[in-house]
Amino acid sequence: MNTDQLLNKIKSLPKAYKIYVAILAAIEIVLFVMRPDAPGLYMQLPQLLPAIAAIPFLFVKNARKPFSRFMNTYGIILFAFLALDYTIGDKNGEGHAGLYQIIATFIPMALYWFSQFACWNARLFKQKDARTALALATISWGFVAFAFPPLPLGPAIFVLLVPWFIVLNKFNREIAVFATFWASMVYNTVNYYWIRNVMNVETAPAGLIFLGLILLIAYLSLFNVLASFIYSTVKDLKFKGKAYLLALFPVFFASIEMFRTHGDFAFPWNHLSYTLGNYIELIQTLSIIGIFGYTILIVASNQIVAYAFQLKGRKKIALFAVPIIIFFALLLHGSYVLSAPEAVPYYNADKEENPSIAMVQPSIAQGAKWSKERFDSIVTKTFGMAMDSSKPGTNLILLAETAIPDHIRRQPFILKQLHQMADARNAEILTGALDYSRISTDVNNPRRFEIYNASFLFTPGDSRFPQRYIKKHLVPFSERIPFDDVFPILNYVDLGEGDFVPGKETPVYGPYNWTPYICYDAIFGDLIREAIKAGSRLMVNITNDGWFGRSTAPYQHLNIVRLQAVTYGYPVARLANSGVSAFIDQYGHYDQNTKIFDTRVIQRKMPLKTRSTFYTVIGEFVENALLWFFVIYLVALFAITKFKKHNYK
Repeated sequence: MNTDQLLNKIKSLPKAYKIYVAILAAIEIVLFVMRPDAPGLYMQLPQLLPAIAAIPFLFVKNARKPFSRFMNTYGIILFAFLALDYTIGDKNGEGHAGLYQIIATFIPMALYWFSQFACWNARLFKQKDARTALALATISWGFVAFAFPPLPLGPAIFVLLVPWFIVLNKFNREIAVFATFWASMVYNTVNYYWIRNVMNVETAPAGLIFLGLILLIAYLSLFNVLASFIYSTVKDLKFKGKAYLLALFPVFFASIEMFRTHGDFAFPWNHLSYTLGNYIELIQTLSIIGIFGYTILIVASNQIVAYAFQLKGRKKIALFAVPIIIFFALLLHGSYVLSAPEAVPYYNADKEENPSIAMVQPSIAQGAKWSKERFDSIVTKTFGMAMDSSKPGTNLILLAETAIPDHIRRQPFILKQLHQMADARNAEILTGALDYSRISTDVNNPRRFEIYNASFLFTPGDSRFPQRYIKKHLVPFSERIPFDDVFPILNYVDLGEGDFVPGKETPVYGPYNWTPYICYDAIFGDLIREAIKAGSRLMVNITNDGWFGRSTAPYQHLNIVRLQAVTYGYPVARLANSGVSAFIDQYGHYDQNTKIFDTRVIQRKMPLKTRSTFYTVIGEFVENALLWFFVIYLVALFAITKFKKHNYK
């Protein structure tokens, strides 16, 4: 559209619509001039005037036709001035924004788009094809949800997605997207229902947490929606007679999983490969192809079987055999790996070089954990278990994430006690606690202090402040609001989150060359590779899964860590405040698994890493390649689509 065409289009707009735009813009200009020089979020009731001024035009026919243009104009104007306000900032040049302006901008637009979404769903639900597709997709993804440990359907993952692929093959893109979204909502609800338990112990309002859970489930469902949208676009798209993009779809699906593992919103909890974690023989090939290689096999198997339904004769039978072949190939390879003498559980554990590790699971109820009144009793129980139940000759005693429920610098007596315990037992003690450092004396700065979720290592005979490790991957919205370093104004938002700052270092502690990982850290392959490259031979994972109550979450977390142990040949001593705690060797064998909310100390000699896996060498390249593949695939899709349209014309 050239300039003349744009001007003509503007001239053709109804007079009432031009008045509407002028009024909104005028109000915003006045409000912008009136804005205070207040840091961060400020409140001015007149900021609601744009929303109030827009209401009369809802009833002016020439202004609201079409209604989408009316609402989008409203949103664009308000957002433009909101962005301008933030960009220019206050008198100190710091970004700030009006809270009521944010409300007036986003709530009306959210309600509008939600109504559009509801109408779209109502229209599709009236269609028989859409209902059929929804039923098939829900059956498919619903069964997949029950394949993740501790639930039992793991080995069936090679065919569970077949009904979904049949939907993608048979129905148009709109129906496929509709069915996939709601099926994924069911799937993610089964996977993440346990987050609602946070409502029982978190400081934020329960309603806000519940809304956050719904938004999280919807957000995660969008990744499957993206996959369905792309598949529905490429299924009939051929280049020189070949469906290259369709054949590469399993790799693209794996690249979506990798994309979900990257950045401030990273939440790599339910990769398809995790479904096989109950079966130690089936996961040994992780050491060669990694979790994303398994995803490619799983998606390819389902895609091929769904395609076979469209064929006849021997070729159809041959394609139906693909999941069986993949299953037995993994089983045979895993059995072969585990048949080696060094693959017996905890091989050479009694060697002198291996540490004796005691892990203290006190099962402190999360609701009571941060009670000032119960601080002394909590610490006394934890310390008492450590001293009474650890055996002579113990080299390392582990206490869970935030076993000291306070900033450790504020507890000099606790610091002294831990030093005394390390000396008395002649053992190192690792404990989780909070820490902080002052970075500003400005009382108006919301980040006067940096707060850390950390672990501290106390060494016998060393009375200095203990060695500290700061958690590197923080749980989005629970421990940190994403991008608060990019948009400092987010530091003024308080939704009850931990507001922690991530760490930057990955230590390797001697003499046993082990590395601490706090909770979420242990499920990120890049942190594991970094530690192994620095010489680490043992992962020590302390966590607090008490947030999630008696649910599948602690078992899911344990399962992910087990797969990481096999992928990298990296033994794990995993301690959870309320379970599940376990020792895991470099082939994935469990030992002394606790039950949820058991009060128990478990101990054993822990064999160190002695094997090097192929995926440890290629993992960084594979994962970077998947991120690039994600972009290249989308660009190729766009280019081929444009090429086809151009040739058609």
